[in-house]
Amino acid sequence: MSIDVKMAWRNIWRNPRRTMLTICAIAFASLLLVFMLSFQFGSYETMINTSVKIHTGHLQIHAHEYLKKKSIRQVVSEPQEIAHLLQTIPKIEAYTFRGQAFSLISSKERTYGVAVTGIDPEREATVSRLKSSVREGEFLAESDKDQALVGKLLAKNLHITPGDEVTLLGQGRDGSIAATVVSVKGIYSSGIDEIDRASIHIPLKTFQEIYAMGNAIHEAVIIVESLSDVDAIKRSLNVKLQSQNPDNPLTAVDWEELMPGLRQSIEMDLVSGLIFYLLLIIVVAFSILNTFLMAIFERTKEFGVLMAIGTTPERLTKVLLIESMTMTSVGTSAGIIIGSLITIYFQSRGIDISGASDLLSQFGITGRIYPKLSWISAISGPLAVLIITFFAALYPALKIKKMRPVEAMRAV
Repeated sequence: MSIDVKMAWRNIWRNPRRTMLTICAIAFASLLLVFMLSFQFGSYETMINTSVKIHTGHLQIHAHEYLKKKSIRQVVSEPQEIAHLLQTIPKIEAYTFRGQAFSLISSKERTYGVAVTGIDPEREATVSRLKSSVREGEFLAESDKDQALVGKLLAKNLHITPGDEVTLLGQGRDGSIAATVVSVKGIYSSGIDEIDRASIHIPLKTFQEIYAMGNAIHEAVIIVESLSDVDAIKRSLNVKLQSQNPDNPLTAVDWEELMPGLRQSIEMDLVSGLIFYLLLIIVVAFSILNTFLMAIFERTKEFGVLMAIGTTPERLTKVLLIESMTMTSVGTSAGIIIGSLITIYFQSRGIDISGASDLLSQFGITGRIYPKLSWISAISGPLAVLIITFFAALYPALKIKKMRPVEAMRAV
């Protein structure tokens, strides 16, 4: 160990109380940053995974122009080929096929415009929370025909209950009139008013028959094992879909394109969080700045004597910076360790948000959020503390260069 390091270590503990308070402030800031960043990233993953299981999935496959036009004529004509393709791609957890159409729905008393979705009941249960969202009646069975699931608010507006009949009237894929009567088998609540107010689900086979779809569908909905796999699977799908049908290729799109509002909400929350973290780091930096300004005032005579006997200002500056970096390193290391332990504890048990805000409830999150510890959340915050406190300590350390030995030794 060099003499400069030994001098810095002794100087740190000249005033143990001040040193401990400074280290504790740095450790607390680092701890808070580790936990809060892990909580944010965990909440984003929970929000995304919960939202995609309400309706969209992590990925969808459509006809090229379907998302822009939402035309009933923009179809995936050979869904079995898509099924074979999806079965060859690893890390795809589940998939299903759907049909989509806009129609009028009428009860004995009222008529509303709704989005009609044809679903495969067995596969739908593996990619969405629709089955667990049924509050009255029952979920659709594979053998059901002319049965329907209706959103809670739509059922309220239509004054219907399970067992009642409603009439659907729309346009088929071939331009014909699509009309039928279906019986309400269940009423669901997704937690999102827009969906519960204007959507109805019927068996896919019934949908294809009513809307003259043949075997065609409008979308393949895919759930993957991990969010980190989405980009790679999307690229792989688009390459394979292009090679299957170069003249009229299908397109795979991810949750960011399907739910741009969710992406924007996450970005806004992240920016506001970063502003808070920056203010926290600045407060810690001022604590370091104050500590070293006090250290310089208290040791002015000492610095004067050292310079008088030949110690260069550069060496004294180096010693002060070693002191500051030692305290900061000890504080950030303690903060990373304690913050990681706290995060791991809540990562397994979750944090109850039963009184969730309106923003979270819009995405169906009403239970628990699980923080997610990662290298980014564990290192990025404390590293920012380390860098900013270094520059904060640099200012008082550089003041030594302006000292004159005679004046410094006369300081009171």
